[in-house]
Amino acid sequence: MPSYTVTVATGSQWFAGTDDYVYLTLQGTDGCSDRHLLDKPFYNDFERGAVDSYDVTVEEDLGEIQLIKIEKRRYWYQDDWYLKYITVKTPVGDYLEFPCYRWITDEKEVVLRDGRAKLPRDDKTQILKQHRRKELESRQKMYRWKEWHPGFPLSIDAHSHSELPRDIQFDNEKGIDFILNYTKAMENLYVNRFMHMFQSSWSDFADFERIFVRISNTISELQCHVTKRLVFPLEYVMQHWREDFMFGYQFLNGCNPVLIRRCTEIPKKLPVTMDMVECSLERNLTLEEEVKQGNIFIVDYELLDGVDANKTDPCTVQYLAAPICLLYKNLEKKIVPIAIQLGQKPGPDNPIFLPSDATYDWLLAKIWVRSSDFHIHQTVTHLLRTHLVSEVFSIAMFRQLPAVHPLFKLLVPHMRFTIAINTKAREQLICECGLFDKVGKLFVNLHCSRQFVANATGGGGHVQMVQKAMKDLTYSSLCFPEEIKAKGMDSKEDIPYYYYRDDGIKVWEAIKSFAEDVIHIYYESDEVVCEDVELQAFVKDIYVYGMRGVKASGFPKMIRTRETLAEYLTVIMFTTSAQHAAVNFGQYDWCSWIPNAPPTMRCPPPTEKGTVTIEQIVESLPDRGRSCWHLGAVWALSQFQDTELFLGMYPDEHFVEKPVKEAMAKFRKNLDEIVSTITERNKNKKLPYYYLSPDRIPNSVAV
Repeated sequence: MPSYTVTVATGSQWFAGTDDYVYLTLQGTDGCSDRHLLDKPFYNDFERGAVDSYDVTVEEDLGEIQLIKIEKRRYWYQDDWYLKYITVKTPVGDYLEFPCYRWITDEKEVVLRDGRAKLPRDDKTQILKQHRRKELESRQKMYRWKEWHPGFPLSIDAHSHSELPRDIQFDNEKGIDFILNYTKAMENLYVNRFMHMFQSSWSDFADFERIFVRISNTISELQCHVTKRLVFPLEYVMQHWREDFMFGYQFLNGCNPVLIRRCTEIPKKLPVTMDMVECSLERNLTLEEEVKQGNIFIVDYELLDGVDANKTDPCTVQYLAAPICLLYKNLEKKIVPIAIQLGQKPGPDNPIFLPSDATYDWLLAKIWVRSSDFHIHQTVTHLLRTHLVSEVFSIAMFRQLPAVHPLFKLLVPHMRFTIAINTKAREQLICECGLFDKVGKLFVNLHCSRQFVANATGGGGHVQMVQKAMKDLTYSSLCFPEEIKAKGMDSKEDIPYYYYRDDGIKVWEAIKSFAEDVIHIYYESDEVVCEDVELQAFVKDIYVYGMRGVKASGFPKMIRTRETLAEYLTVIMFTTSAQHAAVNFGQYDWCSWIPNAPPTMRCPPPTEKGTVTIEQIVESLPDRGRSCWHLGAVWALSQFQDTELFLGMYPDEHFVEKPVKEAMAKFRKNLDEIVSTITERNKNKKLPYYYLSPDRIPNSVAV
């Protein structure tokens, strides 16, 4: 009688194994096997990390194996099982691979197809068409859209992490518990003793420095020996943060390098005159001539205008500003600030601050800009434009692309844990009275049982910001090269120190080349793209639910060509990997020195010049308690996951075809070359830029 050798691989994560009964049924073109118990006498089957083989004998040949059904039945207690894959050796010696990479929970069953990727048009038999349809029907019941706040992109319909489908939950929920991670951060940073000191101001900048030096030494040791991260020269930021070159540099290569744009016309709401800035211009040109030559840049925080400051702490009034900052490319081609207005409406009580003003006037104006930049970064650049957008991509993928679809296989590594981290954030971080209201996290002071707030856009301000920012969330703005060019920042000759742009373009092109290679394997023509009903449903879901059907977003409702599809997939893969890495993992580097990125300001913006003192600046900055919670926030958010998978690492073999594996190898080679280029450039740099080095770009938004 014909015999099939079935090999079963169990996952290696915690609690992946099972003691339950596991049954297998083979379904072929010529028949179906009996239900077969996979069990070996005196052997512990399906242990964590195990690869077990079984012989399945049938009465007659089954023909080409089309489906495998796996059933799990309880042995003693609730025992989930993570099945990686199954291989089948047929009686004639052929090997078939059946990827799974899913949890089988309760007394459930899964039906697997072999690993060859198939478009809908490729399925000719009714049984395969039915399997495809049933999988999507089941997924659409599990992955439901829900409005979290009016005007937001829709998110997953789940109130907590535990309500999510098991397949997309974190392997270890404790590892992403924000409150627990904050506690650990406080311990690691040795700032526990300051946590209760709300309303207690620092004495002066030297007071900041004393605690910061101790922290930076601790972090350097942790980064070297525990997290394996490069040691960023934190002391360099502390030593140079007051300097104009450092202020300007952060618009290019800090953790929010997306706002600066070339100024083509001085806006009327910023009535800067030549007399004001003449001493800052180095080319003996008028301000108008400098603008025409492309030497003037602008960053406008208009989005913050009218946003409510955090009022959840009755003991401390917090303030926001909506500044406009004018910058200049000097003869060294470095970007430096030349004028700052702290409000959107010009007037006698809204002066334009200049480098020629009194030292503390100019310093406080720059601090206000840095604080505003922090809020835009956290809520718009980071939360909206990476986390929430990536969740939209993830939900649409699970709802509209079956596991056999080549685009599901391509995209699923870039959706790993994204819905989970966002759900956990809504549960603890950015919910009402959540940790964002308190620095981004919920803080129950164990000493006095009070809750405090440390972020000026907490208490609802961050919701207003996302709602306002949605109008600028366009498809073209997510196309990295297009957005860089639209801002007038694409010339390497004019702006040579914009490493975010340089590295981002390289990574974008590598991802796009990989996407094109995969597309050309499965889509032989543009007509095949148009005919792919599952692809079109995926694109429509993103447009209708993610972008709320807003035509002005520019998101396509349909993909008609292979070229457009390549760009679309690149947008998704770049956003979920490189873009998030660029704006997330530098948070501790740039924001841990509190005066360089204050999460709140406790005094209103100055309304006249010549009155600012060092005491006023220190009083404006966050108090000791808020500062320490801020440190914990940026530390926790800057850490890689313990089981991080970086760009190009695909240990789960969803694809089995040789051409795709060759495309993956080519992709990894391209990424390795980018790593080498970035490493060489960073040698001996006081401010190395490595956030877009592929070996430090996680595949997905998972933190």
